[in-house]
Amino acid sequence: MVRKQTRLIVSSLLVAGLITTWSSVVQADQPTGLSNQSQNSALNKLLQEGRQRVDAKDIAGALVLYQQAASLEPSNPRIFSAIAYLQTQQGKFAEAITAYRQAIALEPNNADFYYALGYSLAKAGDNAGAATAYRRTIALDRRRENAYLALGVVLLHQADYQGALKIGQEAIALDPKNVEAYQLVSSSLLKQGLTGQAIQMLQRVAELSPSDSNVQLQLGTAWLSQGNKGAALYAYKRALQLEPRNPLIHLQIGKILQSQNNLDGALAAYQQALSLQPNLVEAQTALGELLIAKQDYLRAIVAYQRLIELAPQNAQAYYKLALVLKERDRTSEAIKVLEKARELYHSQGKTEGEKKVEAALQELQRSNG
Repeated sequence: MVRKQTRLIVSSLLVAGLITTWSSVVQADQPTGLSNQSQNSALNKLLQEGRQRVDAKDIAGALVLYQQAASLEPSNPRIFSAIAYLQTQQGKFAEAITAYRQAIALEPNNADFYYALGYSLAKAGDNAGAATAYRRTIALDRRRENAYLALGVVLLHQADYQGALKIGQEAIALDPKNVEAYQLVSSSLLKQGLTGQAIQMLQRVAELSPSDSNVQLQLGTAWLSQGNKGAALYAYKRALQLEPRNPLIHLQIGKILQSQNNLDGALAAYQQALSLQPNLVEAQTALGELLIAKQDYLRAIVAYQRLIELAPQNAQAYYKLALVLKERDRTSEAIKVLEKARELYHSQGKTEGEKKVEAALQELQRSNG
């Protein structure tokens, strides 16, 4: 769960997306090098129609018009920037990278272009290239906070946690109230196993953003990793107050309650999670385990049958179903289910699981003989 919450932090930092905004891009409407009046008029018409297509959500149509404009005025960097922006809207990041590089070749000191190039490189999976572009953005604009955050994210993706930590701290120095900067720092600390320091950062985020349920989730997970179940439960309950229909919060609360032997409370939490998200495999698995702990084998049978519906390749689910069938003296059914579990473990190359099932199967066959 710590890894999941770390991914949530990283995802929240990427929400900023492409910072070369359309209002900046459409400065391409200013022709720079045309002397022929008719060509100038044609260019203006293309750019105006292109903007109208964008306003109408016709990205493909707008892209064609801007590409035509680029052929009329190939020395205008903002036309290439506009083309790149539209290509990112279509998910064509390789093409966008080429267009942004054309814009940069024409205007090499434009921080917006480098930032947008970094975004496209990151989306294309070139984290090293993205880091270089973001560093160049910062060199051109030292107070560009989103560039620090974006650089921190790609450094996390490169497992350069110390580098991400340093960049996050620099972002905090720029703006001590920047929530995303604290999240970046806490994420890099969690990745390094420095949970105590990460909790301090997350507590600061909670102060700055008291209505953010994800922060409370992250805090709960961090406390749990330190073994402080009381603090973790408090954080999860706070998250639940902020987001009562989040099934993952109910699930986490259920796990803590079960570890505290509050089986009825855990049962209610798992059931609530499944009522909100009926296909949540992790909650269905936890429900089955809990019902076994309560020795409620009849309901456990139903729970594991449902789990198998959700995850038909889950060999462990078949194995557990066989165990509860055995407890209800449904030996023949249990044997068939164990045979299926053995088949799945074998096909998945899980030798230990296969041996475990084989032993249970032999015992059942003897008792049924």
